[in-house]
Formats: sequence, structure tokens, C-alpha cells
Amino acid sequence: MRNELQTVLTAVRELPAGELPRLLGELEEIRCTAMARLTAPAPSQSQADELLSAPEAARRLGISQDYLYRRHHDFPFTRRVGRRLLFSALGIEKYIKTTKHLDSKTSDALQLPRS
Repeated sequence: MRNELQTVLTAVRELPAGELPRLLGELEEIRCTAMARLTAPAPSQSQADELLSAPEAARRLGISQDYLYRRHHDFPFTRRVGRRLLFSALGIEKYIKTTKHLDSKTSDALQLPRS
């Protein structure tokens, strides 16, 4: 048990019975606060997205530029700016995280989502 809680436990044993309901309320507040922190979504990182060129996007994905250009419509992180194709850095990170379930035989090549 944590030292802080051990100290509280020792104090509870010596606390008059009339003060126990107040102590239980304070402990419940602590418990609820801890539960709220555990169940709250992780704070979002205010990281700005960056648009990457095809060579940089291909490098991060571990595929060729030619493949990236041919299959750009299959990737959800593709952004068209005028005639240029650019690629969202955050979108690539998210895509890589969602495709980590690949087994060891196919881990060196990314699989495209099936339509």
C-alpha cells in the first residue's frame, strides 16, 4: 500500500466514529476523481498537420513513389492541391497505426483497405 494511504489507514483507526461519514465522503471524492481520469479520453495533442511531398510520404510508408502515385486514391490521407498530390503527415501516422496488425510475413508491405 502507498505510504500516503498507510498514513490515512492509521488515522482512520484512531478517528472518532462520528467523523467517519465525512471521511468516507472525502475518500469517495478521491475515488471518483481517479475513475474520471482513468476513463477520460487522452488529451489530444495539438500537433499541426503537415502536407508531405510524394517522396517523403513514400519513404514514411515504405513504398515506392510510383506505387503511391498509382494508388493515391486508395489512401485516405491524400490531399490534392491544384494539380499536386500531397499527403497528410497525421493521416499517414494514423494509417500506419491501424495497419500494425499485419503479421510478420507481410509486415514489410502495407496492405490497402478493401473496398
